[in-house]
Amino acid sequence: MTFRYRLVVATTVAVVVVVVLGSAAAYVVAYNSLIGSTDTGLEQTAQSIVALAGSSPIPNYCYVTVDQCVQVVTSAGTVNPADPSVLPITPPVQQVASSQGNSPPVFSSSAVTINGTTVDVREVALALRPGFAYRSNTQPVVLYQGGALQLTIPLSGVDDELHHLALALGIIGLLGVALAVLLGLGLGRAVLSPLNNLTTTVEELAETTDVSRRLDAGGRDELGRLRRAFNRLLEALDRSRDAQRQLVLDASHELRTPLTSLRTNMEVTRRIDELTAEDREVLVGDVLTQLDELTTVVADLAELARGEEPDQTAGPVRLDSAVEEVAAVATTHGRSRGIVIETSIAPCWVLGVRPRIERAIGNLVDNALKWSPDGGVVEVYCRAGTVVVRDHGPGIDPADIDHLFDRFYRAPAARGLPGSGLGLSIVAQVAREEGGTVVAENAPGGGAVFRLLLPEIEHPTLHDDEE
Repeated sequence: MTFRYRLVVATTVAVVVVVVLGSAAAYVVAYNSLIGSTDTGLEQTAQSIVALAGSSPIPNYCYVTVDQCVQVVTSAGTVNPADPSVLPITPPVQQVASSQGNSPPVFSSSAVTINGTTVDVREVALALRPGFAYRSNTQPVVLYQGGALQLTIPLSGVDDELHHLALALGIIGLLGVALAVLLGLGLGRAVLSPLNNLTTTVEELAETTDVSRRLDAGGRDELGRLRRAFNRLLEALDRSRDAQRQLVLDASHELRTPLTSLRTNMEVTRRIDELTAEDREVLVGDVLTQLDELTTVVADLAELARGEEPDQTAGPVRLDSAVEEVAAVATTHGRSRGIVIETSIAPCWVLGVRPRIERAIGNLVDNALKWSPDGGVVEVYCRAGTVVVRDHGPGIDPADIDHLFDRFYRAPAARGLPGSGLGLSIVAQVAREEGGTVVAENAPGGGAVFRLLLPEIEHPTLHDDEE
């Protein structure tokens, strides 16, 4: 079922429900109004008959000309034996007759037979006081215990009015349903036309994959909001595609140099018999160095890609323990150059993924080792969810501070040093995805200082293997 068809059906059903409820309400109001008017006239006629009882007889009789029946009922619930019984005496009539004039008028609807014809009538039973005297068909009568006057009039006029009203309401209902269908079709066309245009545009974008296109912003209605939201989605996709393209270009650029050197050295191996043992050793060392550089670049790229996958569950991490492990490894790396790792560590816990946090801290320490002079000192501080790494190297050029955490960015002074330009960008990515931040600045007295801030948590109740 199409949306347009559902819209037409919903509109039609809503109108039908409203028309049916409105017609039923109108019919009930009209019925009550007509019956109320009939009851008023019926009671007034009965009162007039009682008031004229002294001068005009009250015969038990049905007047064919007006289809009206009159009958006097005694307190015993019967008619005078000398008078005919022209109306059925129902229990409500008996109750009124035995009330000795204290009952209010009682109205009812029934069907009676008049001269062989069954007629729907409206009836009133009017209480008569004790001692009420009247002249019946044959003789004067005194109701010492009171009684009741039964009076009926036909409902043919009311039935005719209600029939005409029902016919009119039925016609109005049919017209309402037809109008609802037309309105549903028109509303569906008006509402779905801009939506169809939007769908067509989106389908074209899906076929062409041109995320640089933008939709018309539209108005302030829901469709305009949808268009603007889709434009924001296209902008995000466009930025993501640009970032991917730039990543590929940067990766290609970074891989080109070690691959070129590696190819050159492999070409030299064709003449390896002409090389001395010392030259061979240098050649093998160069090849291994270039392979290490390629391995580092590939590992960094894999880390950047893996960081976008939400497949690792965060949990409590003892940050001081992670820093101690990284510092122990860095001490081994710095020993060949006489670099000392000094630590100042206090126990603290953060929420995150431990391997990623260790990788970020390790990259900061490796960066400090790279820029530290031989025999220098790298200071590592850990407390309250914060890791600070300081070196005593040349510091950071102010022109490079805003780009240190960009992918593949390498300061001009770092062109001759090993590295892929991805280490600090990995630190920034880990900090961002773990809910923290990382900043870099020049330290007082020389050197650079990096601060990694992670969200600290209270000491967990249940300790895991990290404790």
